[in-house]
Amino acid sequence: MADDKFPGWHGTTILAVRRGGKVVIAGDGQVSVGQTVMKGTARKVRRLQPGGRDVVTGFAGSTADAFTLLERLEKKLEGAPGQLQRACVELAKDWRTDKYLRNLEAMLLVTDGDQIFVVTGAGDVLEPEHDVAAIGSGGNFALAAARGLLETDLDAEQVARRAMAIAADICVYTNGNLTVEILEG
Repeated sequence: MADDKFPGWHGTTILAVRRGGKVVIAGDGQVSVGQTVMKGTARKVRRLQPGGRDVVTGFAGSTADAFTLLERLEKKLEGAPGQLQRACVELAKDWRTDKYLRNLEAMLLVTDGDQIFVVTGAGDVLEPEHDVAAIGSGGNFALAAARGLLETDLDAEQVARRAMAIAADICVYTNGNLTVEILEG
């Protein structure tokens, strides 16, 4: 994501694929400033365990902002164990209305193995219609590739890995250094 404070900063493609009782979140490792790759091995996919339940998240945008949001999400999930949708909606409400949080610049992709949500600072909590969601600079490339690959017999991880490879071939802000997390539904 690029903004007025840090013009030219780009990076991140995060993809979630649900298929065959599994959800896979894959994220690339590239962070770029203008035409320069600043880091190629960033880790933008994380596994949380609030209340002993696994939740996998991927983020696009400012790392510090994303970590602040992930901490808030974890607290929401501890207060409402097993209720991912409720926790995401509560986080989005706080993010939208809190003076401090509304300045945070990141997007989250979140799953508990059953549900997938895109959470934004605009107050959005979006659940994908086609078992695929993507965010970040190369998100639309990965999304299109994954939707096409769902027409094959590939499993969720294979779809995610191939879609991310296609995105990396097309988007200059995406690379092939993947972090992949899998949750059973």
